[in-house]
Amino acid sequence: MKYYKLRQQMLKFLSTVAIVFFMVIFLVPFYFLVINSFKDLAGITKNVAGLPEKWVFNNFVRAWDRSDFPNAFGNSLFVTVFSLAGVVLFSSMAAYRITRHPSKFNNIIFICCLAEMIIPFQVIMIPLVVVLKNLSLINTLYGLIYANLGLGVAMGVFMFSGFIKSVPKTLEEAAMIEGCSQLQIFFKVVFPLLKSIIFTLIILDTFWFWNDYLLPVLVISRPALRTLPIAISSFMGQYFLQWDLALPALTMAILPAAITFLVLQKNIVSGLVAGAVKE
Repeated sequence: MKYYKLRQQMLKFLSTVAIVFFMVIFLVPFYFLVINSFKDLAGITKNVAGLPEKWVFNNFVRAWDRSDFPNAFGNSLFVTVFSLAGVVLFSSMAAYRITRHPSKFNNIIFICCLAEMIIPFQVIMIPLVVVLKNLSLINTLYGLIYANLGLGVAMGVFMFSGFIKSVPKTLEEAAMIEGCSQLQIFFKVVFPLLKSIIFTLIILDTFWFWNDYLLPVLVISRPALRTLPIAISSFMGQYFLQWDLALPALTMAILPAAITFLVLQKNIVSGLVAGAVKE
């Protein structure tokens, strides 16, 4: 008995040490990012890991002005918010239809969603740009939102469909007896029950849409429509890197996504587990 308790305590201790070790490894890049944001270029070059000899707060003001941060922030916020709203709405409705009305056609749609999750973006990026060009959506934020919807709905359908299978059909039947239409049943009965999955999807897609660089750089070329990743990349030329401006801009850019994660993090595990439920 004593050996068993000692073994359990040892395993618990080792697990704690491992968690702390990986947490430190995870936080090291953020340490370098934040600390070097308060150094001038000479200070960054001289000592990357150490604390600043002289704290330079003006870096944030210069990065704010040089990157046109408010405009880029507004563009990223506009694209992220409307992309998230569209993905949540369309994927939840599609998953409900596929789950509650099984047919060969709906099964094909679900398989196509799974296939879209497997295919690398690099394979479809050129055809995607061609489609957006034919629709006159190049150099528009709406084109970027449209592309995000097409790429993001598949994972949403997969996650929502797993959870909807666990929702008792008796709830929907009771609402139908009360005279609710299919849309009313979905929005008044089913959709509120999807809260944990919605929060999980919002967290995952917020990091994706907010930090995405490749798709915006393919779709957007007008300076006025630049998102934050494109604006920050202007500090990184072929022969010279303006670290004293790029790092403060990166620090300011990650704050909204980090805040979103901290606010909604408790829903990640519950949402992923709920989405894995099957009949």
